[in-house]
Amino acid sequence: MSGLVAVSRDGGVLRVALDRPEVRNALSSELVAELASAFESTSGDRDVRVVVLEGRGRDFCAGADLNDMKRLGDASAGENRADAERLGAVFRAIWSFPRPVVARVRGNVLGGGVGLVAACDIAVVARGARFAFSEVRLGILPAVISPYVVRRIGAGVARRLFLTGESFGAEEAAAVGLCSQVVEPEELDDAIDRVVHDLLRGSPDAQSRIKRLLDAVTVGSLDEANALTPEFIAEARASEEGQEGLRAFFEKRKPVWDRSETKS
Repeated sequence: MSGLVAVSRDGGVLRVALDRPEVRNALSSELVAELASAFESTSGDRDVRVVVLEGRGRDFCAGADLNDMKRLGDASAGENRADAERLGAVFRAIWSFPRPVVARVRGNVLGGGVGLVAACDIAVVARGARFAFSEVRLGILPAVISPYVVRRIGAGVARRLFLTGESFGAEEAAAVGLCSQVVEPEELDDAIDRVVHDLLRGSPDAQSRIKRLLDAVTVGSLDEANALTPEFIAEARASEEGQEGLRAFFEKRKPVWDRSETKS
């Protein structure tokens, strides 16, 4: 590892930081590999309750490393495809991570950086942040990030933003559903703490099931979704944490998983 992703832990909160501030946290192949490893290596750790994804320095992420893009222009089709697949695996690892992932966003967020935000479950953004799908202005496409972005903001909005490459601010990002909350820059850390606090109150097993449920019901027809939901709730009710939650309610106590006093 070359230290392009910084990972730290405080109790059940894992912080994963892109650490190339000198190039606005551009996604080089080395950084992508480290980021994938950070999520994949901790996906089975049940002591991890929440992940906070952030970028060191002034910007969250400037998207693809243009030096890598230039190098890949001379590579074979197979090498280009393999590189794109490795990048795609990062977004998939974040999207499918079994615990909530919160993006802490400030500064510039371009291309693949917007894809990282879209792949997270919750995004809190500092006012003044600027977003853009700038690929079209470089003659390329936001292809690998598109499954996550379209699920987040819808095909209609994505069509405009992908085709124009226009820059848009934190307020529009919130309006189209890309981020969950916009706060003043000096309030960003407090806002993240509040989100983490709320997430630590929830059942980690239920949170994992919720993520799988949302994936299941947004694919296929309404009838197909309706056929799946009874199994989800039946399994949750019978689960260890489902039973613990009911016991805690009737006994007027916090369930054993509630770590809401833990601060990130």
